[in-house]
Amino acid sequence: MTVLKTSLRSFFSHKGRMVLSGMAVVLSVAFVCGTLVFTATMNSTFDKLFAESASNVMIAPFEEEEESSFDEGSSTGVPDSVPAGVADEVSGVEGVERVTGTVASTFVTAVDKDNDNVGPSAGGPTILASWSDIELRTMEITEGQAPSGSSEAMIDSDTAEKHDLAAGDPLRLLTISGDYEVTISGIAEFQVTNPGATLVYTDLPTAQEFALNGEDRYTQVYVDSDGSVTDERLKAGVADVIGADTYKLQTADEYIEENRDEIGQIMDILEYVLLGFAGISLLVGIFLIVNTFSMLVAQRTREIGLMRAIGSSRRQVNRSVLIEALLLGVFGSIIGFLVGIGLAVGLMALMGALGINMSTEDLTIDPSVPITGIVLGVIVTLLAAYIPARRAAKISPMAALRDAGTPGDVRAGRVRAGIGAALTLIGLAALASTAAADEAAAGSGPLALGVLLSLIGLILVGPALVGLVVRAISAVLLRGFGPVGRLAERNALRNPRRTGATASALMIGLALVAGLSVVGSSMVASATEEIDESLGADYIINTSNFTPIQPNAGDALTSLVDEGKLDHVTEFRDAEAEVTLPDGDTTEKTIGVADPTYAEDFSSDVVQGDFAAAFEPGGIAIGADTADGHGVGIGDELTVAFDDGDTATLTVQTILSENSAVGNGSWYVSTETARSHVPEDKLSLPIMMFASAAGTSDEDKDAARAAVDAAMEPYPQMEVNDQAEFKDLIKSQVGMLLNMVYGLLALAIIVAILGVINTLALSVVERTREIGLMRAIGLSRRQLRRMIRLESIVIALFGALLGLGLGMAWGAAGQQLLALEGMPVLEIPWGTIIGVFIGSAVVGLLAALLPAFRAGRMNVLNAIATE
Repeated sequence: MTVLKTSLRSFFSHKGRMVLSGMAVVLSVAFVCGTLVFTATMNSTFDKLFAESASNVMIAPFEEEEESSFDEGSSTGVPDSVPAGVADEVSGVEGVERVTGTVASTFVTAVDKDNDNVGPSAGGPTILASWSDIELRTMEITEGQAPSGSSEAMIDSDTAEKHDLAAGDPLRLLTISGDYEVTISGIAEFQVTNPGATLVYTDLPTAQEFALNGEDRYTQVYVDSDGSVTDERLKAGVADVIGADTYKLQTADEYIEENRDEIGQIMDILEYVLLGFAGISLLVGIFLIVNTFSMLVAQRTREIGLMRAIGSSRRQVNRSVLIEALLLGVFGSIIGFLVGIGLAVGLMALMGALGINMSTEDLTIDPSVPITGIVLGVIVTLLAAYIPARRAAKISPMAALRDAGTPGDVRAGRVRAGIGAALTLIGLAALASTAAADEAAAGSGPLALGVLLSLIGLILVGPALVGLVVRAISAVLLRGFGPVGRLAERNALRNPRRTGATASALMIGLALVAGLSVVGSSMVASATEEIDESLGADYIINTSNFTPIQPNAGDALTSLVDEGKLDHVTEFRDAEAEVTLPDGDTTEKTIGVADPTYAEDFSSDVVQGDFAAAFEPGGIAIGADTADGHGVGIGDELTVAFDDGDTATLTVQTILSENSAVGNGSWYVSTETARSHVPEDKLSLPIMMFASAAGTSDEDKDAARAAVDAAMEPYPQMEVNDQAEFKDLIKSQVGMLLNMVYGLLALAIIVAILGVINTLALSVVERTREIGLMRAIGLSRRQLRRMIRLESIVIALFGALLGLGLGMAWGAAGQQLLALEGMPVLEIPWGTIIGVFIGSAVVGLLAALLPAFRAGRMNVLNAIATE
């Protein structure tokens, strides 16, 4: 009880010094709890959507095991469907009250009167669906009326609000079967979450005409029970009538569970990613907590010595420090849990901005979330405080006669430095060994080991590097500040362990930033080099909404060849096939299908044969790995069974390198070959088209570009890029991904900044008497504040040097593995590296503002009188 009272008295008497350490716990636990609440809410929201929309038995086209129920169709542009007669067949099954056939397709683009695509800007689909009573389960008409006839359509309220649309406005629907002018008949509002899509409703015959080329078929059949039989029995009765294996049959529970699992897989990935970054923040927070308790123990050396002198045992002293850590962990975790709920609400608002509207009424807080957060926060805090607690227990009663500070705090231990140096060298050797890997998978192990060991090693050896690195930084940066600069340098050197721990917290985040920057820049540079060397086409045309190119748009482009404005247009599509090799092995392949002009538009790295020969009738190009692994050579015959087509015997004309950033080891056949073995209505639509100008002069290319832009203008989903724009597109996509990662790493860097602030604040408290004496002998407030700011900048730059250097080593090792996947260019983004280094100095300056301000306000006499 005495130990508890002592701990409580100490904790609350130093609560101001605990605030920033508590903030590290709060932020980290908030990230964890917020992630868990957000993903649980997402799952429960979609569960509600699926439960509301499901009927007792659902009938859909049969799917292969690897297909997803979210796939509304195929690459042909026509969704998979079932005959309309199925609904009539099952209507007489015992227990059936109502059967409703519906049509839905994602192969549609909705265009407003300004020729703007009204589909989601965040990558969600535009869904064309037939309006029925089924939709009334999740939607409510709030303006106008339901669509009737081929000239009317209804849209969802979110899309209407975003694009300022109302009943009576015109709308164009671009579908697989043509372009259609319709008028908005009404607006429907979601009664459950908007899944991030734009919804366009028509009546059933119109949906069949637009999406299914007028065939009397359904993409989904809803069977509602009259309640006299169970869903399982109703499903069995339906199966008896139409066959158990002919179509996909599910009860409502099975339908909900399947969709829950598929959404859950996406949410699991998101959850793991977010929790991974939360873990990084927790790791950084450990350094902050260790520093806090180490400094508090050092400042309380005399107090702890007195406790030992009057009879406190080492165990009691140890327990006293750990109880303080427990209190910090509990309070910080509870606040973190509450902040995490706010973070989850903020993420829900962000999803709303992306088109997925989530209500706070659906906020799902599982009882395990606060338990997980509090347990995690407490364990991390106790682990971080364990070493300072042990150090406190070793303080002898004689320490009551000395000034604050323990000898162990003065310099890093030699054993620790030796272990750290050894681990760092082993880690760097593991990173270097990735250059000898033959396959990326084989090199991933040494890369992971090297990252882990080099990080741990540099953390351990960091205090030993303080003297060398800080002196070097000071020689460049601080000498111009005279005595104040020298004082700042000596303060940073005073306690290498503290400086090393503070810098290490910043080092972790910056190492990840630097490593990812190197990898991202190398990917862009490799792809850019490959495009420069391989791409011959002047223009690359594809869609912005991830759908195949519709026939009308493709026809508009190819017509420019007949007009003499383009030399040629190449269509590129995919075909799925099972390939039987000469040795009898079979493999599933996605084969590129292109016109013969593809060999002019794109020059692949050929190992054997001629690339153009692969696009002759009956020819095929294969990857070098398959050729080497199965002894396949030029002239050998392969048996290719096309999905939805027949089996062909094709001759190997080309073997392509696997070491290419673009088209790495792809297989190719000509469009003519594919058409010979796949029915036209089963052949996939182009996913990309290439075009080349009719002439080579700048005027010819300008005229060709203007013609292409004009031809694609009626189709706002189409994107046209020349080679320079295509490279910029790749760069922007990689940059967007990196920015998302940097945003998630920002929490770890914020915690590291709190660590710098905390270290300086406690250091000011620790040096109160010293500061008072310096002020008494003539140091001005301005000089004092400058000294503290310079000390902070030096610590931040020390962490930046270690982090950026380590990160570049990680990135270079990662690029060695990318080189095995066809991305051989190593590029160091010096602009980013230098920017981060300068930014670290700014961070150090900002972190010192509050501690410097407080130090400048100290009363000189009171400071000198402090013991």
